[in-house]
Amino acid sequence: MGEGDDLLHYDVHGVLATAHPDRPVLMAFANPMAADAFSALAAEITDRPVVTLDPRGSGRNPAGDSPLTAEQHAEDLHRVVEALDVGAVDAFGSSGGAVCLLALLAAHPGDIRRAVVHEPPLVDTIADGDVVLAACQDIRDTYDRAGEGAAMAKFVALVMAVEPLAEDYLDRPAPDPVALGMSAEDDGSRTSPLLRNMPAVNAYVPAYAALAGLGDRVRVAVGEESGQEVAARGGYGLAERIGRAPDLFPSHHAGFTGEGHYPGKPAQFAARLREVLG
Repeated sequence: MGEGDDLLHYDVHGVLATAHPDRPVLMAFANPMAADAFSALAAEITDRPVVTLDPRGSGRNPAGDSPLTAEQHAEDLHRVVEALDVGAVDAFGSSGGAVCLLALLAAHPGDIRRAVVHEPPLVDTIADGDVVLAACQDIRDTYDRAGEGAAMAKFVALVMAVEPLAEDYLDRPAPDPVALGMSAEDDGSRTSPLLRNMPAVNAYVPAYAALAGLGDRVRVAVGEESGQEVAARGGYGLAERIGRAPDLFPSHHAGFTGEGHYPGKPAQFAARLREVLG
């Protein structure tokens, strides 16, 4: 769909014509995870068609090196909804995709019947948000200066933090990418879809009053195993801001996945998602 830098790839699992208002199409996406990360989840959802997609700059889409924002991704999601031409859809957005789903709800609320916002890594909803945002900016600055290995080592350290960050977090020694199995060499590329999203996606400030006004159309999901990781705390904080109790989901931040070094529980995750969507 689209052309040039605006080209977006999406996949339809099932038959669009089988969707109906009580079981609309489900769009499932993250950021920067590509569509194939949702294959296991889509296979478990057989009561409706599921659409998965590669976010801008990721997967099968053209690479780029310019910064990306939640608002830009939201417009891409809107384009997909329009292209599907099936009316309002249900949406499951995870991680950076959850932030982009919030931006879509702000710009085009009519696109969505019900939204499940899974562990959005928002800094505005957590007590140590200023420190986390500074860490995100430092990761991006490191990427621009020294390349992907050095930046990703800092990213891993950030997402693995299981408690709020101390004020002196950035004064601590930088992690060694080699010790984490990464290259310390800078290949000169700056096309990482993850790092292009930082820090803008993390810094996105939701329209809390408008989200609260959508009532049960917005559900905030947090993994049972996610503890006090940054993205989980972002979800708990968002739920509190909009006056809703969070919905606990099986497994961890990537609990919908079925493969990799840290697989989730896609069957149980899908069952919980069907329950929350109603």
